[in-house]
Amino acid sequence: MTLLAGALGGWWLRRRFLLVTVEGRSMEPGHRHGDRVLVDRRRTGSVHVGDIVVIDRDHASDRPGQPMIKRVAALPGDQVPPEVCAFQHWPLQSRVPPGQLVLLGDNPAGSLDSRQRGFFPTRQFLGVVVRHLHRNQQFHTDQDGARKFSSAAEE
Repeated sequence: MTLLAGALGGWWLRRRFLLVTVEGRSMEPGHRHGDRVLVDRRRTGSVHVGDIVVIDRDHASDRPGQPMIKRVAALPGDQVPPEVCAFQHWPLQSRVPPGQLVLLGDNPAGSLDSRQRGFFPTRQFLGVVVRHLHRNQQFHTDQDGARKFSSAAEE
């Protein structure tokens, strides 16, 4: 019975959470290349402006299939941020259409985001970042069977 409960718990964790490695400089200084983030596979209805999210890259990108990490700047129905309107040459009162998101990197000089690409479809949404793990942090099971995070220096 314990083995079955452990297997079901592991299955649930893998279905609910995703571990993603940050690639590139678009989210610096908070998230650096090589850092890892724990992603909660929520639905887009539970996303808020300011959340850091992970989406699937589409086939038009430079790395299709690789997850992309960005900050939500506007949701469907919200006004598009002025800096996105300026880059896209859209009227300042533009609104985000249904099924779309405005996503921005924290490092504008190193980010391919809504300023260059326009809207991102919500169908590409994978989840919300709930935990930032620095490069030296690991996810492991301790001697009591509890799963926890620690830095490599603690082991």
